[in-house]
Amino acid sequence: MGRSRYKIIELTHPHFITCTVLHWIPIFTRTETTDIIYESLRYLQKSDNLKIYAYVILENHLHLIISSDNLPKTVQSFKKYTARRILDLLRSKNVTTILEQLKFYKKAHKDDREYQFWQEGIAPKLIQSEEMMIERINYIHNNPLKRGYVDDPIHWRYSSAKNYDGNDGLIEIERVW
Repeated sequence: MGRSRYKIIELTHPHFITCTVLHWIPIFTRTETTDIIYESLRYLQKSDNLKIYAYVILENHLHLIISSDNLPKTVQSFKKYTARRILDLLRSKNVTTILEQLKFYKKAHKDDREYQFWQEGIAPKLIQSEEMMIERINYIHNNPLKRGYVDDPIHWRYSSAKNYDGNDGLIEIERVW
């Protein structure tokens, strides 16, 4: 993770990050793909002490506020595992159109692989205050609302908005920071 856009200076502090599918291809439109995201996050909660403060998964990207014992390593593990698993799923379902796009848009320097799943970078932003944390959580939860997908953020299944409304969400989150 030597590229400059991956710079996370405070390795254990909460950061707002964005993971985007290459060329904004809509991959997270089926439960099978979002299940891979949740599976990876749950595993990292145990193995890397990943703390998820807020999240939203949209059709072609996801936003997270997270921290761990070593955030760059955790994000690298997350992206590597989810890319491999989702590519395996696409191959098994013979989703050739998307696979061809992931091959076509792959960066030239990625010559060690046939496909590239995630765009490079995560645009990390260190959460520096409670005010910033609240602003970013609201941004995350209102993302599906702004896109016109729901009338209320708690109706978006793939978000921590339900957790903050006092209900069980699809994954455990940290509401104390």
